[in-house]
Amino acid sequence: MSDSNIGILYVVATPIGNLEDLSPRAARVLGEVGLIAAEDTRHSARLLRHLGLSVPMLSLHEHNEATRVAQLDDRLAAGDAIALISDAGTPLISDPGFVLVRELRARGRRIVPVPGPCALVAALSAAGLPTDRFTFQGFLPAKGAGRRARLEALAGREETLVFYESPHRIRDTLADLGTCLGDRRLVLARELTKAFETFLDGSAAELLARMDEDPDQARGEFVVMVAGAPPRQEDEAAVVEGEALLGALLGEGVGVKQAAAVASRVLGGGKKTWYARAQALKDGD
Repeated sequence: MSDSNIGILYVVATPIGNLEDLSPRAARVLGEVGLIAAEDTRHSARLLRHLGLSVPMLSLHEHNEATRVAQLDDRLAAGDAIALISDAGTPLISDPGFVLVRELRARGRRIVPVPGPCALVAALSAAGLPTDRFTFQGFLPAKGAGRRARLEALAGREETLVFYESPHRIRDTLADLGTCLGDRRLVLARELTKAFETFLDGSAAELLARMDEDPDQARGEFVVMVAGAPPRQEDEAAVVEGEALLGALLGEGVGVKQAAAVASRVLGGGKKTWYARAQALKDGD
């Protein structure tokens, strides 16, 4: 390990299935650090054996992450380099590590990402859904009522929606997607980079029917991607009401900026939009 690597926490992406996806840089870093903080040391031991490495490991998962901070900070202060890895993919993306990275950064430690596999990005790259804007929600709530409430809250979002889901909940999630979001286009990415990688495309009802025909399609880990809501057409009555409110406020001598703020608070919508309308009304007088 060179002097330039002393006291660094490397956040290292590891394969989500295919071991060939591990970058040469990631393999080198894993071989050079003095300690690897792993979500599951038994699981990660297989990766190290594949690489022919024997590096000390320490477990770091959602139940012990906060208590590991001081211990790992001491190691960094002593000059050790540490790699943080999860069971698969990029740490912190629906995986442990956020608390550790936040606390170490607050203590002035250097954090270096070693990018690589990420199921979210891999799925979007091959789904054929818009990716200029998307919302990643991780795992939906496990219970039906919570899951439906979350989906209903997201129903109006116009960007692509992305979730992770497990095989034992995928059918229930698809049913709730159909109930809450209707017949929107869905793409399921299953078992990414593995031998049975599959992309399924259709409505929630169509995908459930595919799983009824072939139960194997409900196996494995899923990335669920949903087309965003169609652009909302502005309600004409709301526009009339808003302009009436703006006109009344401006007529009472309220400034354009203040009138826009009142309209936004009362009727919703962005202040910039209301400001532009208020300014247009004022200029038209």
